This record gives sequence, structure tokens and C-alpha cells, in this order.
Amino acid sequence: MLFIKGLVKRVLTVVFSGMTMAEILDLLLPNRQSAFVQRRRALLVLSRVRLVAIAFAILTPLWIPIDLMVFERTLAMYLAALRVLASISFTLLALSHRGSDSADVARWSLIWLLTVPTVFFLISNPLLAQFAITDPVQQVIAASYAFLPFVMVAGLSVFPITALEGAALSLPLLLAYLITGVLGYQMLAFASHLGAQWLLMLLAVVATLSGMSQLHFMSQLVDQASHDGLTRAYNRRVGEEMLAQHFVNSARSQAALAVAFVDLDDFKSINDKYGHEEGDNALRAASASLRRVLRRGDLLIRWGGEEFLAVMPNTDPAGAVIAVHRLRLSGLGIRPDGRPLTASVGIAERVSDDIESWHDLVEKADHRMYAAKQSGKDRVIGCGDVLVAAPLQAVAAG
Repeated sequence: MLFIKGLVKRVLTVVFSGMTMAEILDLLLPNRQSAFVQRRRALLVLSRVRLVAIAFAILTPLWIPIDLMVFERTLAMYLAALRVLASISFTLLALSHRGSDSADVARWSLIWLLTVPTVFFLISNPLLAQFAITDPVQQVIAASYAFLPFVMVAGLSVFPITALEGAALSLPLLLAYLITGVLGYQMLAFASHLGAQWLLMLLAVVATLSGMSQLHFMSQLVDQASHDGLTRAYNRRVGEEMLAQHFVNSARSQAALAVAFVDLDDFKSINDKYGHEEGDNALRAASASLRRVLRRGDLLIRWGGEEFLAVMPNTDPAGAVIAVHRLRLSGLGIRPDGRPLTASVGIAERVSDDIESWHDLVEKADHRMYAAKQSGKDRVIGCGDVLVAAPLQAVAAG
């Protein structure tokens, strides 16, 4: 018991060491992670659910001959029927939701994986209690049924989960084990059963912390692989994947989806006159300004050298113009010569522009950005190729 308590403390130290409050909340609550992390986590959870389901589908019926050899025939046949049904359920789970990367599908698949053995436990233990089990070999085999919740709770440690998910997934197994003891169906003496209940709770805590540690490690790896090292915006490869998914979701729900193509004005002159280090500083400042005005659910993608693409789900053209205008008023940073850093911006929106693919959406915004550049720079052209923001100096003067 002391070993498990010490293990909990060590895992807590490893999980939360050096983390910000936002990162801690990401490990405590579901759906706080970025859409890209959630998709990667869903893929990982689903792949592991299928792997465990396949293993259980094969191993569960292999125990039937042992039950037939140890228990009397009636009991063994009941248990065999339960095992066959459980094996069928695991097989169906292993074959379901192939190719999905939905966080909800992953969560329900994990619930399905744990529900099958929980129901099996709640049926098998009262069933075993109805028969006289006096032979030592029978008692050993019967005890193995009593420890099924321990196996499943420990299995949570292989999944990247949040604290709330770990608690929700462990609770049914904890309650199932408690119910068997209260109703007198336990294989152990009641005092030993209560001690095992406490051990099961500690095991659930350790397994949940292990899952949280996996989630944190996975999030860090995904973050490093998906973000541009200089600007901390999404890199283009990942950005295209996320934009494609947002476009599909927008088309399916008939929701608005706006993008703003941002190209920094006269950026090459910064590199030519002041060097690439000053150019990098300008890119960092512009990216930081863009991220400040975007919402949590929006995306910022570094599309090219000095080009950024802001993806704004559930945003109509007017909302996109407001966001870009807010950016222009807050500023993109200062050039090395002391003048404000400006950008030419083109806005496109899926519904109002009648766009059929995300490629066309980006191309439309790019075309409008080019038009803004050609008409004098430091301008914003919105849907319908309409100038919606004149040079910032004119706006400020007005």
C-alpha cells in the first residue's frame, strides 16, 4: 500500500512538473486540447482500443475449456455462454469505426471496451455465488473472475486520457466491485473485499495519472511536429490537413468558414537592409499579434515565408473583417526603421463566395490579397473583391 502511495506522488511530480496552468487544465478536462491534438489522440485511442478488443476477442473464449474442466457442467456452460457473447462484442468493437478520427467516437469506443467486462463481472460473480465452490482449484479459478475490475482499471494506463475521463471510466468498475461485496457475491471475505476496494481505487488513480502523462507527452510531441519553430503558428503541412477538416465540417453543417490571407508588406527589404535576424523578429511579432486577435478555436498557419493564413470557423465575412480590423488597430509590430509593420490582406468565406473546396477558398483569399497588394498595400479586400479597409494611416487619421 505504501508503495502505491509513493508511486502516486512520483507520478504526480512527473505529470505536473514545470507546467503552466493552461497545460494542467488541458490534462484535467477533455476537449480543451487543440483540434489537431484531439484528432491525433482519437486515432491513438481507437488503434489501442482495437488492439485490446482483438486480444480479448481471442483470449476470452480460450478460457472455456478450463471452466469446463474445473466447474460443474451447468455453471461452466453459463460461463461459456457469457464468454461467447463477450467475445462477439469485442469482435464487433474491433471491426467498428475504421478510419475515424473523431474524439467522440474514440471516447464511446473506450466506454464500449470497458462496459463489456463490467457487465461480464456483474453477471459472472452472482452466478458463481449460486454454486458451491469448495475445491481449492475451483476457488482459485473463481477468484480470477473477482479480479477482472483490477485488470480493466490497470488497462486504462495505456490510453492518453484526462483526469475527468479517467474518473468517469473508472467509476463504473469501482461501483461494480463495491456492489458485489455489499450484496454478498464476493469471492473473498468481506473485510478482504473492502481492502481490495481501496487498492482498486488507488490503482485507478495511478492508471489515470499514467494516462494523463501519456496525453501530456503526446501533446508535446504533436505540438513540436505541427508548429513552425520561428513563429509558433501551425506549419503548412499540418495547417492544410486541419483546414481540410474544418472545410468538411463547415460543408456538412452548412456553417460559415472564413479565411484571411495575410502577406507582410515590403518584408524582403527588412532582410536586405537589416539582416535575417531582424526579419525573424518581424515575423515573430506579426505572428504574436495575429494570435492575440484570433479566438481559441481559430487557426493561424504560416503559409509561406512572410505569408500567414488565419482560419476562422463559424465566422461570416463581416466577422472576419472585424477580426482583421482589430488586428490592424493593434498593430503587427515595428519595422527596424521605426515604421509600423503592415500587411495586405485578402478575405474569403465558403458560403458567400460559393466555394466547393478548401483549395479554392485559399486561392480566392490569395487572389484578393494580391489585389490589395497591387492597389497600394496596407489594405484589406473582402468578399466580392470589395475594399473593406483602406491604409491604416488613413483609418487612424479619420
